[in-house]
Amino acid sequence: MKVRTRKQEIFYTASRLFKEKGYTAVTMRDLAAAVGVKAASLYNHISSKEEILYEVIMTIAESFTKGIEEIRFGEGAIKDKLSLVVAQHVNLTANHPYGMASLNNDWMHLDSGKSQYLKLRNTYEQHFREIIKEGKTQGILKDIDEEVILFSILGTLRNLYLWIPKKADLDRDKLIESLGQTLLEGIEK
Repeated sequence: MKVRTRKQEIFYTASRLFKEKGYTAVTMRDLAAAVGVKAASLYNHISSKEEILYEVIMTIAESFTKGIEEIRFGEGAIKDKLSLVVAQHVNLTANHPYGMASLNNDWMHLDSGKSQYLKLRNTYEQHFREIIKEGKTQGILKDIDEEVILFSILGTLRNLYLWIPKKADLDRDKLIESLGQTLLEGIEK
C-alpha cells in the first residue's frame, strides 16, 4: 500500500467526507477529527477548505483533459479512441472515487477556480465531440446528433463514482470491456 503524506491524507479524507456529507456540510473540525489532528494543525498543511476542493477537482479535471487530448490526437481507429475514453473514466474513477464525487457535485462551490474548471470541462467535452464527429464522418458511427451521443455516454461515465467504490472485487479490464460494449455498440454502424 502506498504511504500518503499528511497533506495527501488530508485531501483524501476531505474528498471522502465531501462525498459522504456534501462539501458545504463538512467543517474544518470534521476534517481534523477524521484525520486525527486539531483543527488549527490543518492550517499547517492547507490554507482553506476551498483549497482542498480546488486541488481535488483540478487534479482530476486536468488528468481528464490531458488524457482526452492524447486520445483525440493519437493514432488509432475511432472505435479504439472511444474505448480509450471509457477506459480513462474507469481508471480515473477507480483511482479517485471520492474526488470524482466532488468533481461532479461540488465544482460550483469553487470561487476563484470555477472558470478554470469550466474551461477544462468544456475543452474535454469538445475533444470528445470531435472524436464523435470524426466517427460519423468516417461512417463508423450512426448519424445521431453528437450532443445526444456525448451526453448519453458521459451521463453513465460521470456516475461511475457511485458504483465503483461498492465493488471490492473490481476487475477494471472487464468493466472497461463491458462498458465499451454497452455504451458504444449502440452508436456503431
